[in-house]
Amino acid sequence: MRCAIYSIRGCGAGRRLGVILRTSDRATLLTFVALFILTAAAWVAILRAPMGGDDMAGMQMVMAPTARDAVAYVVAWAVMMAAMMLPSAMPMIALYAAIQRNAASAAARTASVAGFALIYLALWAATGVPIYFASLALMAVGPATLAYVTAGVLVTAGVFQLSPLKQICLRHCRSPLGFLMGHWRAGRRGGLALGLAHACYCLGCCWALMVVLVVAGAMGLPWVLVIACVVAAEKLVWGGEWIARAAGVALTLLGLATALHPGLATALRTSWM
Repeated sequence: MRCAIYSIRGCGAGRRLGVILRTSDRATLLTFVALFILTAAAWVAILRAPMGGDDMAGMQMVMAPTARDAVAYVVAWAVMMAAMMLPSAMPMIALYAAIQRNAASAAARTASVAGFALIYLALWAATGVPIYFASLALMAVGPATLAYVTAGVLVTAGVFQLSPLKQICLRHCRSPLGFLMGHWRAGRRGGLALGLAHACYCLGCCWALMVVLVVAGAMGLPWVLVIACVVAAEKLVWGGEWIARAAGVALTLLGLATALHPGLATALRTSWM
């Protein structure tokens, strides 16, 4: 395991991903082709049917939502999270895949890497449950209250972006090598636990931006694109920590402006959709 890790030390995130893919076996490469196809398909689904907060991607919200509505919402949310989050998780999945090159068989390697990746998707999908109930609650509040809720969410997200906790989570997301060196667990169960731990850091890094997407942006397509770019940049681009801080300052200022001018909340939720 350490040999595989040390062999790619010193590469940047994008370059490291390329190095890993060039040195991986066919089974691992097939897994990555599937992941790229999944990401592309998720983006196609979002572009064809944006998940707006008012129509819930085609589902009209009613006062007595059904279990079918909830399942459809969570599925749509999972698709959106896969599109937004999977690209920035690729370096970690790639590094884990490279380490699995010494597994007993191609089937075992593929199963390990696929299970590792599915942990991320499962956790992101699970967050759709509380988001669904939060969306229901938002529909029950009046415009004036919603404006101040929006302002509070923006300021809270901005402060979190500037917090030490954000930097801790971001550091784990930006350094797959360091994470594996400090958290490595052998075996299939160990791999799943490793994937869950890193997925939790990934969620911890981005949860505030996702709340902004739901509350302030009403899940409009432009908000999805902007936040997806911020998530990818702060995790993959050189100086990503400063991108996170810049986003925090921008969100805080936008929240304060919304508190002073409540009508801005309506503009954020409508003009961007």
